[in-house]
Amino acid sequence: MSDLRVVSGDLRPPAFGKRDLLSIADLTRVDVERLLATAGSFARSQERDTKKLPTLRGRLVLNVFYESSTRTSSSFELAAKRLSADTMTLKAAGSSVDKGESLKDTALTLAAYEPDVVILRHPQVGAAAFFARLTEACVVNAGDGKHQHPTQALLDLYTMREAFGRLHGLQVAIVGDAAHSRVARSLVQALRLVGAEAILVGPPTLLPPGLAPASHEIDAIADADVVYVLLMQRERMLDGANFVPSLREYTARWGITPERIREGQRVMHPGPMNRGVEIDARVADSDAALVVDQVRAGLIVRMAVLYDLLTTGPVAVETTVEVA
Repeated sequence: MSDLRVVSGDLRPPAFGKRDLLSIADLTRVDVERLLATAGSFARSQERDTKKLPTLRGRLVLNVFYESSTRTSSSFELAAKRLSADTMTLKAAGSSVDKGESLKDTALTLAAYEPDVVILRHPQVGAAAFFARLTEACVVNAGDGKHQHPTQALLDLYTMREAFGRLHGLQVAIVGDAAHSRVARSLVQALRLVGAEAILVGPPTLLPPGLAPASHEIDAIADADVVYVLLMQRERMLDGANFVPSLREYTARWGITPERIREGQRVMHPGPMNRGVEIDARVADSDAALVVDQVRAGLIVRMAVLYDLLTTGPVAVETTVEVA
């Protein structure tokens, strides 16, 4: 990255101690500004013919996924490779986890390889924090149950800022199963951190109390700048629990259709999308949708996170980017 000018010492990552990214609560607004600015720098680097950078050469990044993933797993792996790090991916299926190995023993085994960063996705709340206590590596929470998914929130902020040119004052309606969504919890925290506002919209059974202002009527999305659609997290619901009478009724009352989107609104979805359930295919494929932009942002934001955790020098950026 020596071909980009360094102009702001304010964007230096902290220079002391091991750092993890387990929750949006780990970040300050200054941290968010730094990470988004770093991601912007990497976005420019990815427009070149040679996209690979020597920044993390010799570093080892482990991707450890106990749950299925396409976007998060692939973007973290590609982010590490674009920064020239060595990578290894471990999925629970086909590993010693299938034979009953505990998370503690897996952590101790992987720590023996002396990784620099461990990216962990696990179905249990608190798994990433537990793992971080057992290794000297930096740990990034790639999703722990319905608790947190901080890099998803960061890439969503980046996407919104690119679309609107600002974050402060944006109105975001988060529609759907917020009760079981780590994405919703992280995003609400992140939006508050940068001066944006969130409202939860959906059936009462799927809106957790106290997370954010809530409405049970789909008309509540009318004033939002961003309609952020969540999928139904059925894998996190208790067996036999009926949170909605039927998916057909859910779609009829809270599904995002072209008729419910006004001109100028943008629609986001963390994926995977259940077309025809929480989002109409005509909306998903429309010019209002930022879903592909979110995927692109996922790569550069995760590059920024890896860079931030493993370096103490200034980030190479051409301009200082303000969140507000």
